[in-house]
Amino acid sequence: MQVVKEYVQRLYDSGLAPDEFICHRRQGNLVEVEEGATGKRQTVLTFCTNDVLGLVQNEAVQQAAIDAILQYGTSNSGTSVLNGRIDLHRQLEAEISAFKHLPHTQLFLNAWMAMQALMDAFCHLAIPVPGFQNTRETLILTDVLNHGCIVSAVVNAGTRSGKVFSHSPRVRVKAYRHCDTEDLERKLYRYARPDDRIMVVSDAVFSMDGDIAPLPDMLDVLQNYEGSVLVMDEAHASGAIGATGRGIYEYFGITPQNAIARGIVPLIMTTFSKFAASAGAAISSPVAELIPLMNFSPTSIGTVSLPAPTAAAALESIRQVRQNPELVQQLQAKTKYLRSRLAKHDFEALGETNVVPVVLPTECNPKYFARQLMQEHGIWASAIWYIAKPRLRITVNALHTEEDMDRLVEGMVAIRDTIYKPMISA
Repeated sequence: MQVVKEYVQRLYDSGLAPDEFICHRRQGNLVEVEEGATGKRQTVLTFCTNDVLGLVQNEAVQQAAIDAILQYGTSNSGTSVLNGRIDLHRQLEAEISAFKHLPHTQLFLNAWMAMQALMDAFCHLAIPVPGFQNTRETLILTDVLNHGCIVSAVVNAGTRSGKVFSHSPRVRVKAYRHCDTEDLERKLYRYARPDDRIMVVSDAVFSMDGDIAPLPDMLDVLQNYEGSVLVMDEAHASGAIGATGRGIYEYFGITPQNAIARGIVPLIMTTFSKFAASAGAAISSPVAELIPLMNFSPTSIGTVSLPAPTAAAALESIRQVRQNPELVQQLQAKTKYLRSRLAKHDFEALGETNVVPVVLPTECNPKYFARQLMQEHGIWASAIWYIAKPRLRITVNALHTEEDMDRLVEGMVAIRDTIYKPMISA
């Protein structure tokens, strides 16, 4: 453990460790936070919450969670396939299926478990069945900027989780350039073999760049590989893009049935921590038989099912989104407003969604920038410097006002003008 102690001490000494903040109270976008290092408390305006539609404190959502506790308790105390499945799970799965236009849905505690279960199910067919032998290898193509839950799952796809050695056919994983369908096409042409089972996995909205996967072009490529599977992680797309917040298919004016008609199997992962005011994840599929296979994964059968209050909050949140599409329209209008204000003041904002990564001048340390923004202007935004290229990551939500966003931009301008003084040529 000595090497661990030495490493962590050097990490702290280097200034690379993230600042710790502890939330004590929240009302809308005003949050009372405590700085972990000093114990200092202040109320700040947050631009780093993923509560994109402002439903975390929605009265109907809160009441649904309370009612679920009173009916079921705080935990189901069992796995879904044994004794932990409750009616709320069935209702939530049906609601997600209707929202995503795919008939079969399976719940998980989080996206990491969902993605690993999908790899177990697809690559290894979950469990050995007497008289059946899987002889087909799997080829997985993954965008180089995919979220960590995807990266972790595909890296470990060669062996079924919970096993030391795999007895299934080989799994080959290749990365393609970010949102580059020409490179995806080249990689498929180079690596796909006639009997391969093919899966392509991508974020729908990329969590650090705020851009959108080129779904129509991806479908054009995959239609040449009949039976291929296209997995879209809609963590940052659900509730944020598309006219009614249904995600990337709606954004491009199509449905998963368009993919099916072209010989492609569309799978969608929905997570609840952003638009659905809760926690957990789900994978939706047009293929009913995939569901029990995912249920047999150790990430499902070996862990407690989604707790009742968590499931109830997600269920009511999705119902709120379906009943009130103006929430999505408000979010999109506010995103457009903030992006226009940043551009007016010469900030480089990547992407096009409510995830707004702002690339700062190289002289500006994003961690220092964010700290000054909080201490001097009472605004909380996420500094990114160790999991992606340095930037300030801002997330817009439906509760932000134009005054909130003006205050954010004014603070950013003031800090930039203080710490960054570019040379002016004569």
